[in-house]
Amino acid sequence: MQVPVALQSLLIQIAAALPVALFAALHPLETTPPLWLLALAQGSVAALLSRAWRQPPWWQPLHFGFMPLVWLAQGAGAPSWVYLAAFVTLLLVYWTTFRTRVPLYLSDRKAWQALDALLPTERPFRFIDLGSGLGGVPLYLAARRPNGEFAGVEVAPGPWLISRMRAWLRGGRVSFLRRDYEAVDLGCFDVVFAFLSPAAMPRLWQQARAQMRPGSLLVSLSFAVPGQHPHDVVPLADGARHTLYAWRM
Repeated sequence: MQVPVALQSLLIQIAAALPVALFAALHPLETTPPLWLLALAQGSVAALLSRAWRQPPWWQPLHFGFMPLVWLAQGAGAPSWVYLAAFVTLLLVYWTTFRTRVPLYLSDRKAWQALDALLPTERPFRFIDLGSGLGGVPLYLAARRPNGEFAGVEVAPGPWLISRMRAWLRGGRVSFLRRDYEAVDLGCFDVVFAFLSPAAMPRLWQQARAQMRPGSLLVSLSFAVPGQHPHDVVPLADGARHTLYAWRM
């Protein structure tokens, strides 16, 4: 049975706390390491356990920084509403990341320009960005491709609201939907772009094969589909994480 990532993370923090607490308890009071050092020790153990459990790589710095941040927060003497505001902010930004295992990734202009070169030049087309974040990709392309119809889909309320505001300020050529991309019919689009995570790619491929029309294009930034050779590979910089992968359906 697969353990949910949120439960994994809780178990990792508990497991990391046990040896650190035992180490501190066995030392005489006058030689006990300072709390900040114990917090760093727990963070280091938690990050190693996260890697051993093969959690997605972005969990390791989160585990490492969790207890040091708790120690800093206790010493700061901040009012209680600050912690509530921080929690609400993180919730609005990351929303169901624990379920989808797709964090907020932001692509750069180099990737946008390479993606622009893959789009149709003569005929009209429909484009969608799955997990559109702050809306940078479709907003950039819409300003350069009058022959395209552009959309983005984002489930997290915070980034979705920001992208809607950006589209409104630019004249509203791009539509942003707030929903899970798995609920979107990919057959309505000629080009589907995704910058998700390795964990999401197998399910996305199944959805694309079931819904996308012959001749349409699936493009992924950084993450390939396991076992599926792309028709086009566009390197943006050194390393696989800076690469566009394109599959013609």
